[in-house]
Amino acid sequence: MVATNGAGRKRIVIHEDDVGMSHGANTAFVELSGLGTCSSGSVMVPCPWFPEAAEIAAADPSLDLGVHLTLTSEQTPYRWRPLTAPPRSAGLTDEFGYFWPDVPRARKAAPEAVEAEMRAQIETAQAAGFDITHLDAHMGTAQMPEFTAITRRLGQELGLPVLFVKSLEGYNPASYAGPLDTAPYDAEIAAAIAAGEPVFDIVCETPWDRRSDAETAYRDIFAAVPQGLTFFSMHFNAPGDFEVINPEAAHIRTEEYALFRTGKIAEWIAEFDLELIGMRALRDALRG
Repeated sequence: MVATNGAGRKRIVIHEDDVGMSHGANTAFVELSGLGTCSSGSVMVPCPWFPEAAEIAAADPSLDLGVHLTLTSEQTPYRWRPLTAPPRSAGLTDEFGYFWPDVPRARKAAPEAVEAEMRAQIETAQAAGFDITHLDAHMGTAQMPEFTAITRRLGQELGLPVLFVKSLEGYNPASYAGPLDTAPYDAEIAAAIAAGEPVFDIVCETPWDRRSDAETAYRDIFAAVPQGLTFFSMHFNAPGDFEVINPEAAHIRTEEYALFRTGKIAEWIAEFDLELIGMRALRDALRG
């Protein structure tokens, strides 16, 4: 069993979402992991750059990588499809066979189709040789109340921690998910805490709409970390490709990457008395 909140301490996971979405995400993950400013990441198995991520993981088993369970495809016109090729009647795909670009429509998918797809993504990562450290969710879809029980059960079957936050209130994906009945989610979180599974107190996401320079915005995030267990959901991307995928917003990812290459992160961790951990530590404690 593992304590869920690290009472009296301020523990943080600095995590890179979207590994496998682009070459720049892959290279950023490797570099920042080596620098110690990224402590964990997760791979999007259906995305075009997954094979490169698999090669990277095979070359360095010390990398802390989970599966970023993917049920949406939000970039335009850069898209990806389910591994399971479900029929349109399953509700998981649009008229072209791609994942829906938004969470509200993805939430309407048949739970059995969602579970089959998530299992296929996990099994593909395993077959590629990943030492999976955890499960989390792209755009939060697999964490939504319709699928919380499925996602938690997959984690239990594999002995893996799952990224869950104590409350969906204030959790960024909930802000664009549509109306939510949180009762099923809350029930699973209560059961997870009772079972000694790690549950995060808060999740801090990339400040997509920041109005200040990157250093000011991120320092404020570090300064505000409370006692307990905090997950930094970051989206690092080295320059060179995301500018084509999403020209208007690419700078948020590339400037985030540039900042985390500097010594500022170590300074803030020391200044604000933070303890940086990875998801592998939570997995090993859970299994222990």
